[in-house]
Amino acid sequence: MWKEIKPEECRDNAFSLIGKEWMLITAGDEKKANAMTASWGGIGVMWGKNVAYLVVRPQRYTKEFLDREERFSLNFLPEEYRKALNYMGTVSGRDEDKMAGSGLTEGTLENVPMFEESRMVMVCKKLFVQEMKEESFLQKETIEKWYPQKDYHTLYIAEIEKVYVQEA
Repeated sequence: MWKEIKPEECRDNAFSLIGKEWMLITAGDEKKANAMTASWGGIGVMWGKNVAYLVVRPQRYTKEFLDREERFSLNFLPEEYRKALNYMGTVSGRDEDKMAGSGLTEGTLENVPMFEESRMVMVCKKLFVQEMKEESFLQKETIEKWYPQKDYHTLYIAEIEKVYVQEA
């Protein structure tokens, strides 16, 4: 059973939530959706709105869904789903039906695809999209370490429209 909370009521530490627990970025429509594991991003305030910051590399299949759809979800799963998170981060939906292969249950909240096993889901609406460019990096060692193939991320800033948590 899902319970809506205000984004300000979320008590999770964003550094742990994204960097340690990871999240599934999920986008699509009623016909087809895709998801990918992400451990980079952030949560904050921009333009007077509660927002999430995401970065997605150009070769990721989920990027096609993110670019096409106005809204998407961020799914945070309990630790017992770490194997599914690993799978969703290493297998491409271009090569197989990874949504089915993950063992997770697809659902929707606010007409946005999500996973029923999530402990928390953020329904988001895109506000800003920009490709990162080499000339914008101030520390060139970042390029050497993280972008040897020059496959720079695209930055997405999205309003967190709704937050849902599983009711005990």
